[in-house]
This record gives sequence, structure tokens and C-alpha cells, in this order.
Amino acid sequence: MTTMTMIEAVRSALHDALASDERVLVFGEEVVDEGGVFGATRGLGEAFGAERVFDLPVGEAGIVGTAIGLAMAGMRPVPEITFGDDLFASFEQITNELAKLRYRSGGRFSSPVVLRASIGAGIHGGPNLSQSPEAYFTQTPGLQVVVPSTAADAYGLLIAAIRGEDPVLFLEPKSLYHPVRDAVSKEEIVSIGSARIAREGTDVSLVTWGAMVPLALEAAAAASEESGWSVEVIDLRTLAPLDTPTLLASVEKTGRAVILHEAPRTGGFGAEVAAQIAEQAIEFLEAPILRVTGADTPVPFAFEDDYRPDMGRLQAALRHVVEF
Repeated sequence: MTTMTMIEAVRSALHDALASDERVLVFGEEVVDEGGVFGATRGLGEAFGAERVFDLPVGEAGIVGTAIGLAMAGMRPVPEITFGDDLFASFEQITNELAKLRYRSGGRFSSPVVLRASIGAGIHGGPNLSQSPEAYFTQTPGLQVVVPSTAADAYGLLIAAIRGEDPVLFLEPKSLYHPVRDAVSKEEIVSIGSARIAREGTDVSLVTWGAMVPLALEAAAAASEESGWSVEVIDLRTLAPLDTPTLLASVEKTGRAVILHEAPRTGGFGAEVAAQIAEQAIEFLEAPILRVTGADTPVPFAFEDDYRPDMGRLQAALRHVVEF
């Protein structure tokens, strides 16, 4: 076991993947000398050389297109798109080409591309560097969408993604890169498609992922201490495929559900989670399903903290469903 921050865990996973499989390639914008904006690839170019770790010109569609071609040639590309907002510049390549390659080729080609990107607010990046775009991509058949919240999961899920045969959109909450630090075991590879019960509980299921997991755990602890409520926190970890059995088992136990995410409310992935619960576990519900989310506005630069869900809003939602 080694204690790491999330960004260290990502860097360690990339290093270990490069060392263990010569087909793995890492590339993107300024990933060699600078290690990317956040330092995730720092030192990898020196360790593995320019044929394995290299820079490409600014142009996200070109980066993803290069990754697709390399995957078709038998390689395992792990390109970096610095900010999740920039994924939109390669949306067509991701959704129409990368995700559909196995299907369109009748299984003749696979597309083992792991596309890394940072998402969310937390660094005052303003409306073009702070978005949480995960819901756009969960509607894309053939594409796996992963959002870790711990260093251990960042390592274990990234290794699993690189070893897989299908494309993965690996979304890293930038606000957790440095504050999150936990023990990482390199022997524990996390299965894509499995949620994590971050805290056991019996009164209400608090469903979340990514940057909101620490807030959920803080609210659960406060609810227990102040009101005696037992809040179960579910960290989905993977949005596509969704671990529906774990989600439903929790709601059947607690009878209540609150969904927490940073992305805007309308059309956010929380709506899909709520629909799954309503369709398959409505007979167990003792209160309405509530969502605590970001606002339906661009992410503001100056008032970022007002945009993101906070303790007050989350505690009010928990109180509503428990006392309903």
C-alpha cells in the first residue's frame, strides 16, 4: 500500500501501464515537457521515450482521430484531453467513430482507447474550463464512462480501462487531484461497472460520483451526529455501464433516495438514476426522489461556490426525504 494523491495515482497507473505493455501510448498537448497542465504525465516522456509518450498539436479532434487509427493498428492509446470542456471539439470523433468502431466493423476492429480528461469546477476556470459533461456521453452506446473519486479508484479503474478492449472516457474531477489522498494497492484492480458503498446506512440512499463524493460523506457524517440519521453513500464510479443492482439494493433497504451531482440539473445523469429507481423500485419508496445539482447556467468564474451543490442544500434534501 502506498499513500497517493489522485493525480499521483493517475501518473502511477500510466507509468505501470506503459511499463507492462509496449502497445500502450500516451500523448496529448504538452504532455512531455510540462506533463500536461496538471502534471499527470510528468516524467513519462523521459522514462519511456518519444515513441511511447509524445506531444501533438492543439486540436482535440486530431488527437482523438489519431488514437482511433492507432487502436485499429493494434496499439492501446491513452490520449489526454486537458479539460473536459474540450471534448466537445472532438464530439463527432468520439460518438460517431470511436464508440461505434467495433459495431460498424462487425467485430473486426476493436477500439481500446482510454480518453482521459479533467472535469468540473474547483479551480475558478470559468464557463469554458469547468463543465461536467458526463451525461452527454452516457447516451453513446459502445462508450464506457468512468468517474473516480479516490486515488485508489483512479489507479484501479485506469488500469482496468487500459487493459479493456473497448473505448473508455475516463473523467477525472480536477478539484480532487490534490486534496484527495488515500492508500493505493497496485494489486487491487477495480472492475468497470461496479459501484462502491462508500458508507453503509439504513435511512436514505445518497447517490453520487466524482467530485461530490467527499461532500456526500461529510453530509452523511453530520446527519448521523446531529440527527441520528443513517445515510448510505453510493459512489457510482462508473456511469456507463451503470451498476443498477447495487443502486436498487440500497434503495430497497432505505426506502429513500437523494441524488447529488455537480453538472446542471436538467438532463444531468441524475435524471437517469432517478428514472431507474422509479421504474424498478418505486414500491419501496417512502418519499420523493430528490436531486441536488449544479445550476442550469454556465459555471461562473466569480461565484463558483454558489453554483456547486453545498452542505446546506444537501442537508435540506436529506431532511425532506427522511421527514416526509
